[in-house]
Amino acid sequence: MWELVKAGGWLMLPLLLCSIFMLAIAIERFIRLKRNLVLPTQLMMSKSQPSSEVLKALQQNSALEKTSLGAILKDGLDAYAQGEAFARAQMEATASREIGFLEKNINFLGTLSAVAPLLGLLGTVLGIIESFLGMDLGSGSNPTMMIPGLSKALITTAAGMVVAIPALFAFRYFQRLVQEYVAELEQQSTLFHAAFFYQNPTDAKQQNVG
Repeated sequence: MWELVKAGGWLMLPLLLCSIFMLAIAIERFIRLKRNLVLPTQLMMSKSQPSSEVLKALQQNSALEKTSLGAILKDGLDAYAQGEAFARAQMEATASREIGFLEKNINFLGTLSAVAPLLGLLGTVLGIIESFLGMDLGSGSNPTMMIPGLSKALITTAAGMVVAIPALFAFRYFQRLVQEYVAELEQQSTLFHAAFFYQNPTDAKQQNVG
């Protein structure tokens, strides 16, 4: 493996760094974007789990406040005394912050998927140039003089693809996952707001007082 890196020339160093960044970001996002850390089932409102059950879960389990949905709902409840409009604004501000956390470093994966093949292409061009220079400066038209440059060109091209392809897959996967989470966060926040500020204002008031 190390022999391939050396044969690929100096461009293998940035490609190696790209691969390290890609793996680190993909692993970190995979852990951070687990569904129970964003949309815990205990806070998902539905026919089988009405608003009262959600409120009870939020009261009894403080760990839920550290999730994305929990933070939004808790800030909305805390702002109940300031009125419906202020509570909505507070929930929207918290949602924007949480969405920013969810999207963290994902665009960088997209950048890596675009940069890696360009680095590989640059290695290809430099390798071909090196091959022809070797023939011009070498002994006549000996084709063996082209081998080192062509090897460098092929190795950097392959390395660029090896980094770019999984980076692109990871970028598209996490991008789609965040979009789904954002849609569900918006839906659940709207349902929560309507239930506690219009349907069950007494429950919201009791939670705010408590």
